[in-house]
Amino acid sequence: MKANLCSKLSLTLTAALLALTTISYAQVGDDMKKAADDTGHATKTAAKDTGKATKKAAVKTGDATKTAGKDTGKATEKAADKTADGTKKAAKKTGHGVKKTTKAVGSGAKAGAEKTDDEMKK
Repeated sequence: MKANLCSKLSLTLTAALLALTTISYAQVGDDMKKAADDTGHATKTAAKDTGKATKKAAVKTGDATKTAGKDTGKATEKAADKTADGTKKAAKKTGHGVKKTTKAVGSGAKAGAEKTDDEMKK
């Protein structure tokens, strides 16, 4: 009878350990699911935050590009104005130089013509 009692006790302990093991595995499964859910939530939050930061950066880049474009346009306009002024001044100077040269050549030609005329009269 003692052998029978030991067998029953062994079977009872084995069944209890088996039940405890099953419960432990179930708990591990629940813990892993919870961890996976937490990771998924954290990933989703991080993705949203990254999206917001990317959007802000894109807006700031757009604003900076717009400002740079305006500044470049203003600088180009100023440079064009200065170039036009320089060209106008150079044209005036060239015109004055041509006028003086033409006068000098005309005077020289006139004097030469008068000398030729005088020589011809002699």
